[in-house]
Amino acid sequence: MTAALKLAVPGDWDRRGLPAWTYHSPALLELEKKALFRTHWQIVGHVSNVPEPGDFFTVDITDDRALVVRGDDGVVRAFHNLCRHRGSRVTAEKSGHCERAFVCPFHGWVYNLDGSLRGPARPQTFSGLERSKFGLKPIDLEIWMGFIFIRFAQGPQGSVAETMAPHAEELAAYRMEEMVPGAAPTEFRLAVNWKSVRDVDNEGYHVAMAHPALHDLYGSRYFDEPYVGGVSRSEGRFERQGGRLWTVRNYMALSTGPQWLDTDKRQLWSYFGLFPNAVIAVTPELVQFYQEFPLGVDQTLIRGAVYRRPGETREQRAARYLATRIDRETGAEDVQLSIWSNESMKSSGFDGFHLSDLEKGVRSHHDHIRDLLPVTTLAQQPPESEIEALNRRLLLG
Repeated sequence: MTAALKLAVPGDWDRRGLPAWTYHSPALLELEKKALFRTHWQIVGHVSNVPEPGDFFTVDITDDRALVVRGDDGVVRAFHNLCRHRGSRVTAEKSGHCERAFVCPFHGWVYNLDGSLRGPARPQTFSGLERSKFGLKPIDLEIWMGFIFIRFAQGPQGSVAETMAPHAEELAAYRMEEMVPGAAPTEFRLAVNWKSVRDVDNEGYHVAMAHPALHDLYGSRYFDEPYVGGVSRSEGRFERQGGRLWTVRNYMALSTGPQWLDTDKRQLWSYFGLFPNAVIAVTPELVQFYQEFPLGVDQTLIRGAVYRRPGETREQRAARYLATRIDRETGAEDVQLSIWSNESMKSSGFDGFHLSDLEKGVRSHHDHIRDLLPVTTLAQQPPESEIEALNRRLLLG
């Protein structure tokens, strides 16, 4: 008999996170792919990644593959990177420029930049083929403040603009749609469950202990806001002087931001978490996104990209370099924390989280997961073969 988590103690809040079994269950991971990753908006790039007609990039998200391309008409579209003949990738390249049409490398089917089928190879062997029915399958796409979001299936979210509305005025001040790539996108694999990565990133309680550069930068001037409506917010403010570490000291001296940026944002690093797996991070010099995609129960792909302002001065470029270096050091420290956190889930001595008041971001993220996958409220792991059916019954109440 499975046991559900107890209700929070009156006058307090339930400080437990998801139970350990949810971090190593293959059956639950399949539900997460469907209910979290396939049905929620995923940030995949920026309009500056496809500036000209024919420019494209691809991205794999769990079991799905996407192709994003700017058409001859200037419109940015997204399609399943899936040939309608036998399912081959239409292109295996991460990014590039397609002059006229995509040619499937398997059998040579040809697709126009708007996704329509120009024609199959040896068309005489396909009697009665209606080309209009065999174009690339479209994917929902929305551009918001210059960033490109896709969604493979409709789900509980509204549009990106509706989801991000509470933060739209704040982020509009950064003119993110004007930014251009600051470096090549990054990807690397980490041998942990994707939730362990997100758990670390969803709270700043560990900053003072685990992140010397960040703590040197803004110390106690950091706070987190939990996920509300699928979005969280965190911020840290820094001074114009001081800093024990040379990277922080020099960054403080050089970071001024563009003159048109609001004064209160010229000493602010802010982070916006987008459920289930992404963050948009903004400093006076840059904006970046990073996200994690599950490749397996204990395998996660970390993906991200940095964008800069066009026409940087030398000082702004140097400040961006230092900001990126501080962030890179912080990321490496978070990798180790994610490994330690993830490995504990299989230990016989682990008996659950006991969250601080400073870790409500973790709890609120877990609550979002529980709402969509109520099977995760069960303290004891059900049999793998029963997880999907049990979750379906719980959803029905």
